[in-house]
Amino acid sequence: MRMSEGVEWALHECLNLTWLEPGEAVTAARLAKYYELPTAYLNKQLQALTRAGILDSTPGPRGGFRLARRPEDITMMDVVTAIEGPDGAFRCEEVLRRSPGDHEGADYRKSCIISQSMRRAELAWRRELAAVTIADLKEIVESRHPASPGAILRGLRT
Repeated sequence: MRMSEGVEWALHECLNLTWLEPGEAVTAARLAKYYELPTAYLNKQLQALTRAGILDSTPGPRGGFRLARRPEDITMMDVVTAIEGPDGAFRCEEVLRRSPGDHEGADYRKSCIISQSMRRAELAWRRELAAVTIADLKEIVESRHPASPGAILRGLRT
């Protein structure tokens, strides 16, 4: 499975926005400039996060993006789903139907060992991402790299 780079960008931007002051917002251009990302493409990710209720977008000269929910209420899975969509990574195409034999009424998505194994693996992956919040990531960064929040804020505000 391969996710788009937009997932990584979105996760970093959500984390960066945790250090803003209440009511403060940052434009897509400033967020993009910090990591030297293309503004138009990053803006698509930010809009997807806004549609998902993860970010708020405010127009105008003091506008920009900020978290719409508390970091404790945003999981990594929320961000992945906002960017990649809710569909599962594995799609059982019921290849077994093409094999010889009677297949009348069989639902291979439910009975195929490969389909079942892939779905269990994906469920474990989704549970792991749902167990980690943006607040958890913030706490780890602050403990491992205490200077990072200040540096990020300086970079976003210039």
